[in-house]
Amino acid sequence: MTGDDARLTGADTRAWLLAYADRVLRDSDELTDLDRRAGDGDFGWNIAAALGRARTALLDPHGTANPPAVFKAASDAHLGAGGTSGPLFGLWFGRLAQGPDAPWSGRELARAFRDAVDAVRRLGGADPGQKTMVDAMIPAAQALEAAAEDPTWHGAVARAARAAAEGAESTRDMLARRGRASYVGEHARGVVDPGALAVAWFFEAAAHARAAA
Repeated sequence: MTGDDARLTGADTRAWLLAYADRVLRDSDELTDLDRRAGDGDFGWNIAAALGRARTALLDPHGTANPPAVFKAASDAHLGAGGTSGPLFGLWFGRLAQGPDAPWSGRELARAFRDAVDAVRRLGGADPGQKTMVDAMIPAAQALEAAAEDPTWHGAVARAARAAAEGAESTRDMLARRGRASYVGEHARGVVDPGALAVAWFFEAAAHARAAA
């Protein structure tokens, strides 16, 4: 990746989001399959369409000079997505877009993600353990806070990726209390929540973007 390893730059963030978009566009069928088993089956298509739009916007490096500009492009692309998850992801990225314009320190990165997940929880009304995207968002934000003094931003995000992956996997045996999966009750048990998995992929994408740089 480009830029100072100690701080997250606009170029870093752009590479991260492009890697995430590529992962979702490549593997959206997996998300769709999970949603068919626990919801209405449109999640993979909706998020792939949103990230396709975001990817197009981010291919032009102009206007993505800092992290907030990159996250705003992702937010704008999601706010028009269908379903219930698209607007929540749009809100998540939108809150990240309210961070400082200068490259982000580990502490600023942690604060931005804490504010973002708090906004999603307020709008969606979801708590941990209810089989939703916040089951991955919350542990990731907590991991970033615990790693706020990490000498490199990507070291902190690697910890968040592990926490998000564990959080997503924890939804497999949960009984859904929020979202579409709550309508099917026990039929959704044994199925990983697709929104939580998408969050895990988001944090994982930072490592792949760095490896490809």
